[in-house]
Amino acid sequence: MTETCDVLVVGLGPAGASAAAAAAARGSRVIALDRRRAPGRPVQCAEFVPAMIAAHADDVARSERQRIEAMATYVEDDPPDPTPDFRGRMLDRAAFDAALVARAVRAGAEVRFSSPVRRVAADGTVLLSDGARLSARVLVGADGPRSVVGRAIGSVNTALVETRQITVPLAAPHAATDIFLSARIPGGYGWLFPKGAIAHVGAGVVPSERARLKEIVAALHARLVADGRLGRDILAITGGAIPVGGMLRVQGALGDTAVLLAGDAAGLANPVTGAGIAAAVHSGRLAGEAAASGGYHEYEEELRDVYARSLARALSRRRELLASAAPGKRELRRAWIAYPEYWQ
Repeated sequence: MTETCDVLVVGLGPAGASAAAAAAARGSRVIALDRRRAPGRPVQCAEFVPAMIAAHADDVARSERQRIEAMATYVEDDPPDPTPDFRGRMLDRAAFDAALVARAVRAGAEVRFSSPVRRVAADGTVLLSDGARLSARVLVGADGPRSVVGRAIGSVNTALVETRQITVPLAAPHAATDIFLSARIPGGYGWLFPKGAIAHVGAGVVPSERARLKEIVAALHARLVADGRLGRDILAITGGAIPVGGMLRVQGALGDTAVLLAGDAAGLANPVTGAGIAAAVHSGRLAGEAAASGGYHEYEEELRDVYARSLARALSRRRELLASAAPGKRELRRAWIAYPEYWQ
């Protein structure tokens, strides 16, 4: 037997939970699936979001663990270039995701964890690993950079960055995000994001350099320990993939089933910074509204109006940087948001 509903959401991260809440609030019968056992776990991101996210997630304050006031960018071994008034928030990402899922449940969505999708059939039927089958009028793919739903309609993130992050003790309070740009970190950058008494230290690289990630992050950690900024103990390790190829086609159809993509599945993460949580929440809400109303084409148009220009600029800067076999400091600065050259 095939279970049916109005809107079927695959993925219960920020995009999927926001989509489920928006569609259910507009009267649709919503079922939302996630392969994980609990929302937001394991945490696979640096947990930083821009201050503007409060416009799309009004309960973000309950998940906030620290305010960020500025950014410091280190280019190779140069002293840091400060960017004052770069405001954001460090979240407890698991708590944030759980709050978004709880909002979806309050709106009337049925959420099911431990429900991995095996494949999506040509007619839009979703087949789970346990043999269950589900179908819907609208299928929302919010299942991350390697989206099963996106693959079913031919929208695939082909450009990815692989990341590794460790959590370590922070020696003294710090209210800035520190960014480390270097030709030794190909296709990405290093970071230190403070979160109260701890900090996330990590790096992202092109997939061909994935084997070097452990060494790159260890070197950055050792440098910051030597500077007296961090402790030696490693409290946690995580990592994952980030889509960096720009926005995909986010609307399609499988038989009579309309398909919408949101968040990382739609390629909305910034190709330079990798930031994608705010876009996930926003696009998820829009996808849920479109799923309930039938405004599928308007959904894609609105996403392009909001994100296409900034994503295109970031993608252009990323490609310029990757075209250089040995980028110098000038090329590194031009490819980072803190510098005027990026915006010219």
